[in-house]
Amino acid sequence: MRKPVRKAVFPVGGMGTRFLPATKAMPKEMLPVVDKPLIQYAVEEAQAAGIEQLIFVTGRGKSAIEDHFDHSFELSHLLGSRGKEEMLNSITSWVPGPGRVSYTRQQEPLGLGHAVWCARDLVGDEPFAVLLADDLILSRTPCLKQMTNAYAETGGVMIATMDVPKEHVSRYGIMKVKRDDGRLAEVSGMVEKPSPDKAPSTLAAIGRYILHPEVFDHLEKVERGAGGEIQLTDALARMISTHPFHGFRFEGERFDCGDKVGFLQANVAFALAREDMRGEVADFVRNLSNTL
Repeated sequence: MRKPVRKAVFPVGGMGTRFLPATKAMPKEMLPVVDKPLIQYAVEEAQAAGIEQLIFVTGRGKSAIEDHFDHSFELSHLLGSRGKEEMLNSITSWVPGPGRVSYTRQQEPLGLGHAVWCARDLVGDEPFAVLLADDLILSRTPCLKQMTNAYAETGGVMIATMDVPKEHVSRYGIMKVKRDDGRLAEVSGMVEKPSPDKAPSTLAAIGRYILHPEVFDHLEKVERGAGGEIQLTDALARMISTHPFHGFRFEGERFDCGDKVGFLQANVAFALAREDMRGEVADFVRNLSNTL
């Protein structure tokens, strides 16, 4: 019987230099989209997919993330004493239960593959998910939930994918596709950040993964790749011949919140998706567009 996906890894050790000076003293994962930090969206997505254990791979200066996923007794007491039940629920309802959260340090910024490898002892010998908080996805069904449903059919390795403009392939891990039914693409190869003339397709890996624990063995051996970092893509490419390997086209819109424009777009889109804000924000956007 196929093991369920119970654990998720959140690589949050990056410096967030593209958002300086805002991220000088605040983790980039704590930047808010409307009224929740990016990392909370990722955690809630994982919880909606049935994830039981949350593993954060952190770095220096990331204590705000640990504080966010803990109880704030003083604030809870204050809100409770003032009868602010809705506000109280907004800071307590999603907090993971005791023993559900673990933290480990990525002591050197050696890339995504290295960050995932740092979680090996906490993951153990079972399939696990990886979620990158920078990739924020607005969808009816949370992206990871869509993926775990598909994984129940296929097993192996699964990566969220989307087609990108050819001139942008050098920003992503790009897949070589063997078969494609429009939902699941059977992958026969992967290349990290290829030039447009060498890209095998325009199907790009997005920051949601379901991985087999064998990936840790490959990450331990893999040499530094693109950008002088240990690339997760390079380790995954070595597993294509030994495990079912699929790209999953998810329902929803992805926003690159590691980019300033993408971050601003996400704020507008998520605000428009909320009934309590849609009208005013739509009016503002409409009026603003008329002045351009």
